[in-house]
Amino acid sequence: MFVHVVNFWLKKGLSEEEIQQFEAGVLSLGKVETVKDFNVGKPANTDRPVIDRSYDYCLLTTFGDEAGHDYYQTAPIHLEFIKNCAQYWDRVLIYDSESI
Repeated sequence: MFVHVVNFWLKKGLSEEEIQQFEAGVLSLGKVETVKDFNVGKPANTDRPVIDRSYDYCLLTTFGDEAGHDYYQTAPIHLEFIKNCAQYWDRVLIYDSESI
């Protein structure tokens, strides 16, 4: 399995409408046909020294293999999300991993 985790830090001062546009865009990514598991969330209310809660949204997707992930990167839905929503974030941090 190939796991793709993306943390987003949104720009400060976005309007509620802009946040809703971001949320709609990121949720659309679950429609890419190679996605096996899909989740979008906000930081949980856990509080331990090892937890980073500085991000605004976390996207978790899994794929059957790296080829599925590679397709996702060039899928029209993904490219449209970047085109329409990149203006809303200041920072993105990605973690990709493969099951052992």
